[in-house]
Amino acid sequence: MADKQNLNAGFTGTPAEPPEGLTKAAKLAADGMKREAYAVASGVRDHPHTASALLLATGILAFGFGYLLGQSSRENMTRRYWR
Repeated sequence: MADKQNLNAGFTGTPAEPPEGLTKAAKLAADGMKREAYAVASGVRDHPHTASALLLATGILAFGFGYLLGQSSRENMTRRYWR
C-alpha cells in the first residue's frame, strides 16, 4: 500500500469508448425495455383495479383460445387404434 494508483478497469464506470454496432443496439434495446417496464409499473401503481381486470381478462382469453385449439385438434384425430 505504498502509493495509490488510478485503477480504471472498465467495469467500475462508463467505458472509455462509446458502444457501437451490436453492443450499441443491445444497450438501446435494454434502455427501451427499462423505460417500458417503468411505465407499466407506474400505470399499475396508479390503477391497480384496471390492471388486475386486464390481467384476468387476458388469462381467460388465453385459456379459451387454448381450449378451442385443443378441441379442434381432438376432432382431427382418427380413431384407428380403437377399432
